[in-house]
Amino acid sequence: MIVELGKERTVVNQYLAEMRDVEVQRDPMRFRQNLERLGMVFGYELSRTLDYEEREVTTPLGQARVPVLREQPVLATILRAGLPLHQGMLSVFDRADNAFISAYRKHRKGEEGFDIEVEYLSSPTLEDRVLVLCDPMLATGQSMLLVYKALLRLGRPKALHVVSVIASSEGVEYIRKHLPSGTRIWIGAIDEEMTAQAYIVPGLGDAGDLAYGRKM
Repeated sequence: MIVELGKERTVVNQYLAEMRDVEVQRDPMRFRQNLERLGMVFGYELSRTLDYEEREVTTPLGQARVPVLREQPVLATILRAGLPLHQGMLSVFDRADNAFISAYRKHRKGEEGFDIEVEYLSSPTLEDRVLVLCDPMLATGQSMLLVYKALLRLGRPKALHVVSVIASSEGVEYIRKHLPSGTRIWIGAIDEEMTAQAYIVPGLGDAGDLAYGRKM
C-alpha cells in the first residue's frame, strides 16, 4: 500500500512547499521544524492503521473506556537527515522504542557510481514488532532496502512501515518490489525524475545538509 499525503488538500503541502523553496531553505531551523511537523503528521496517519484495545481509565468523576495502542512500534531512522523526521514521529509515539542506523553513499574512485555502506546500528529486538523505518529522501531505494536487511539481525518484524518526505517513482517501485509483501509506504510527494547522481528532481536537495550544514 502506498499513501501519498501530498495528493490531498492539506497543510502537508505547505510544509513541502517551504522545504523545496530555495529561499526558505536558507533557514535550517525552519527546515528542521518542517521535517519534524511532517513526522507528526505521518505518525498520526500511520497510527490509524495500528491495533488498539480498550482500557478503563479513572477520571475525577468516574470511569471511561478508551481505545489505546495495543503495543508500541519501533521507530527506526537513517542518520543524520532522518533525525528531525524521527523526532516528529516520536512526539506522536512517545513511548516507542527506537533504532538508529548510519548509511551513506561511498563513491567509487574515478567513477560516477556509488555503493551504500551501513556502518552503525543500534536497535532493540525487532522480533514480531511493528517497525517504522524513516528517511526523508527515497531516491533509488537501495539504502532503505540495505538498512532493512541489516535490521533483520535483530529479528523479523511482523509489520513494516516506510516513511519518506520526498520519493522518486523509481525508488517507490524498487522498495515495493523488494520489501516484504504488506509493507505500507508513506510519502509526502512522489517526483518522477532523478539525476545521474541519483538526486531526486525537482526534489529539494540534500536534506542532511539543509538541516545540519554542508558536510565535507
